[in-house]
Amino acid sequence: MHSVWTPPPDRMFAGLLSFLFLTFLNSSSASLPVVITTWEFNNATAKAWEVLSQGSGDAFDAIEQGCSVCEEEQCDRTVGYGGSPDENGETTLDAMIMDGETFNVGAVASIRRIKSAISVARKVLEHTSHSILAGDLATQFAVEMGFKEESLSTTESKQMWTDWRNNQCQPNFWLNVSPDHNSNCGPYTPTHPNSIPTKAEDHFSRGGEGNHDTIGMVAIDSKGHMVAGTSTNGLKHKIPGRVGDSPIPGAGAYVDNTAGGAACTGDGDVMLRFLPSYQAVESMRQGHPPAEAARIALQRIIVHYPQFEGAVVTVSKDGIVGAACFGLKSGSFPFNVATPEFGQVVSMSVDCLKY
Repeated sequence: MHSVWTPPPDRMFAGLLSFLFLTFLNSSSASLPVVITTWEFNNATAKAWEVLSQGSGDAFDAIEQGCSVCEEEQCDRTVGYGGSPDENGETTLDAMIMDGETFNVGAVASIRRIKSAISVARKVLEHTSHSILAGDLATQFAVEMGFKEESLSTTESKQMWTDWRNNQCQPNFWLNVSPDHNSNCGPYTPTHPNSIPTKAEDHFSRGGEGNHDTIGMVAIDSKGHMVAGTSTNGLKHKIPGRVGDSPIPGAGAYVDNTAGGAACTGDGDVMLRFLPSYQAVESMRQGHPPAEAARIALQRIIVHYPQFEGAVVTVSKDGIVGAACFGLKSGSFPFNVATPEFGQVVSMSVDCLKY
């Protein structure tokens, strides 16, 4: 695994940080607590680490508060309000939180008019016997739980939608419809209703890099309790009602105190078909190191979808981290880690797999 970060001016400190990083990756265990986050969402990771490293350091609070930072800051405009308008111009949110001790899950899918999706997901976990609530009825639940109902649109997201409409609704995610979705807006009617794609590529529609930067986060507190979480506003210009991998347990994230945790980002419609987070955790249970577990999860997807774009971050129950990516145009995938050895948030990256 290849690591990169921006060192401070003090070269002695930078050298110490490099030594700690190499020692950390090559050890069979690491000090707790630990947090790992997809992409370079520094403020979100820093908030989670702040929670973990002070007081009771509860992993649930770390995940909720860390993901909430991204929702408030509109990370990459792919998390939180004001980003990724659907075909109707509306922003909707997906989020999930999972307990590694009980395997309990709370999630919301395509929730409308509520900004704090990760916090609503936690309410689903704590105050219902259900796992996932969706759409307007998830909004109703959120209001009952005390959340404020408000528009998730902004001037920027409205302009994004207008520009898309003026470009003949390109790109979009329709297939086998009339008029031709490659050059026209809807409404559409189905053509060849009995046709089924003969291979995976026939039904492949990429969101494009930068159109799927979900925040996925896994935290282990000082007691060894693991929690995972995700939050996203999904694909830009998605068909209204679309739900990706983020709120699906085993797809967007998965965690098990006895093995490890994982979180994913990428082509959600593809990833959810393979449950890569679950696969990565199971590989760690079988004895594979975290980085190898992440690679195994992606390789199962790549065989069927060689045009796929995505990444997985992993952390073992002992606090060792890993990551893998495939198909990203940059050729590498950045992610954040904080541990007692580092004492701060460190940005790393991993080179993407070759097919």
